[in-house]
Amino acid sequence: MHWQTSRYLIDLTLPKVMGIVNVTPDSFSDGGLHASHEAAMRHCEQLLKDGASILDIGGESTRPGALALPVEEELARVLPVVRHAVTLGVPVSVDTYKPQVMQAVLDLGADIINDVWALRWRDPSDGLSGQTVVATHPRCGVCLMHMHGEPQTMQLTPMEGDVVPQVLSFLELLAQYLRGLGVNKTRICVDPGIGFGKTVPQNISLLARQNELLCLGYPLLAGWSRKSTLAAITQRSLGAVATLGVQDRMVPSVVAAVLAVQQGASVVRVHDVHETVQALKVLMAVNASKPAATLQ
Repeated sequence: MHWQTSRYLIDLTLPKVMGIVNVTPDSFSDGGLHASHEAAMRHCEQLLKDGASILDIGGESTRPGALALPVEEELARVLPVVRHAVTLGVPVSVDTYKPQVMQAVLDLGADIINDVWALRWRDPSDGLSGQTVVATHPRCGVCLMHMHGEPQTMQLTPMEGDVVPQVLSFLELLAQYLRGLGVNKTRICVDPGIGFGKTVPQNISLLARQNELLCLGYPLLAGWSRKSTLAAITQRSLGAVATLGVQDRMVPSVVAAVLAVQQGASVVRVHDVHETVQALKVLMAVNASKPAATLQ
C-alpha cells in the first residue's frame, strides 16, 4: 500500500513513524517546549535524527476544552516552521482544520493535511472548506480523523454505544464524499480519533478491534501518544492512587503504538519518536522471522 502526497509517494509496506511538532504554548503534552520558531525547527531536525519518517506540524491545540485560535495567529506560528521543514527531505504534514491555513501550507510545499475535523469545518467568513482546498490540489495527501463533537465540548458529552461501527461509517462516508470531488483513493488515510469525544472503554475497543477499520481499504493512522486513556489504565501508587502525568506516559504510549501496528496501522503519530522506532524494529524483526502462513 502507498500514500500519495504532494512530493512523495510513501511506501507503507513497513509502518511509518510520524513525529509531532507542536508549535503551541498550550498543547496538552508538551505545551511551550517548541513554541518558538527556532525551537520548533530544531525539534524537526531532532525527530528526523530519532528516526521519524514524517513530520506533523501543528499550531493550534485540539486538546479537550481548547479554545479556537484566530487564523492569523495560527499562520504566524506554523508558516516559518513549515518553510524550514519542507527542506529536510521528508514528507511534511500540517495538523489544521482551517482552509486558509491548509492553502497556505500547501503553497509552501507541505505534503499532507491532517485534519481532526475531517475537512468538514467551513470558514464562517467565506464558506471555504478543507474539502475544496484538498480537492483542488493535484496530489496532496490527507488524513481524515473521526471526532465526536468539537474540542471545546467533546469530552463533556462523549459518544454512546458501540464505537467501532460508528467510526467506520463516519470515515467511509467522508472518504467517499472526498473521492466524489475527484480525490484519488491513494491520497486518503484515516484515523479513528483516539480520545476525541470517546470514553476510555471506547478508546480501548478501537484498539482491540482496529483491524475492523481496515475493510475501508485506506491506510490507517493511529494517534495514541500520551493520551489520557493511557493514564487511566496505567495508574500508579504514590501513597494514594494517582494517574500518570503527561510526561510519564512514554512507555504505555510506545506499547500502544506497537499494538496499533500489530492491528494494521500503517502510520503511528507519536511524541517519543526514538523509543517508538526502536520498539517497532523489534516487532518487525519478530514478524520477519515468522513463517508466511502465520502472518495471514
